[in-house]
Amino acid sequence: MLYRPGRMTVAITTGAGRVTSMDVRTDLSFAARQRMAVRDFGEAIRLWPLCWKLSWLDILLRYRGSTLGPFWLTISTAIMVGAIGFLNSVLFGMTLREYLPFLALSLVLWGFISTVISDACACFTGATATILAVRMPFSLQATRIVVRNVLVLGHNIVVIVVVDLLLSSWPGGEALLAVPAFLLWIIDGIAIALLLGAFCSRFRDIPPIVASVMQMAFFISGVIYKPEQLGTSRWLLQFNPFFTILDIVRGPLFGQIPGWSTYVSAAFFSVVLCAASWLMFVRVRERISFWV
Repeated sequence: MLYRPGRMTVAITTGAGRVTSMDVRTDLSFAARQRMAVRDFGEAIRLWPLCWKLSWLDILLRYRGSTLGPFWLTISTAIMVGAIGFLNSVLFGMTLREYLPFLALSLVLWGFISTVISDACACFTGATATILAVRMPFSLQATRIVVRNVLVLGHNIVVIVVVDLLLSSWPGGEALLAVPAFLLWIIDGIAIALLLGAFCSRFRDIPPIVASVMQMAFFISGVIYKPEQLGTSRWLLQFNPFFTILDIVRGPLFGQIPGWSTYVSAAFFSVVLCAASWLMFVRVRERISFWV
């Protein structure tokens, strides 16, 4: 084995007794790393059917042996909506017809956000066997997490539909604005999975910290109370990325168009997140296999 700065030459003896050499470079430029990262995403797009099947398999394995499967989560969400709805409608001085649709929508959407972030911590460590055994793009693991939670969200939407049917509360044409906002959620979900997945692969103390942050974010992000209840302090929510990201989807589905400051704030935080995620992924992509 011959070592030179930035390059290592390894001699390999084949079965026929012939000796060949292999150069291993350790000084890849940032541009070269970016090309490799782009190639990784390209391979993930090409393997989209595999991503879908793996996501569906994750759900089947998680609820294996269960009669209702993922609908247990739907039932628990419905019970929580009913219990908290009756209690908080009295505490906040609002009618059930006014508060329950808002709460159902908020809890279901927040459940998607919090679960994606929680699962993102195990993006790579949870797929250690696959990463070590099969050559597969790392971005596929991040996309797998998002697709899996979109499928679960599809089950939980039943809670929103039932509440709207019972209370005859339906959004208008404003709901169409939730479509591009949800696409932004998909992009942000992949970005956070790559970012936290890499961090948590290297530093195993990060997941408990993330769990604590998400618990705190639940209470300060306007999930169980309406933003207008804060009165003149409502403007502070614009600096909360969890609130602005949540509200760009929740607002249109509730029949309210968020203000321009909410969209600007959500876009700003999304750009920062995607940029940080891309830089991290480009920097450590080739190290993930060793960290897991």
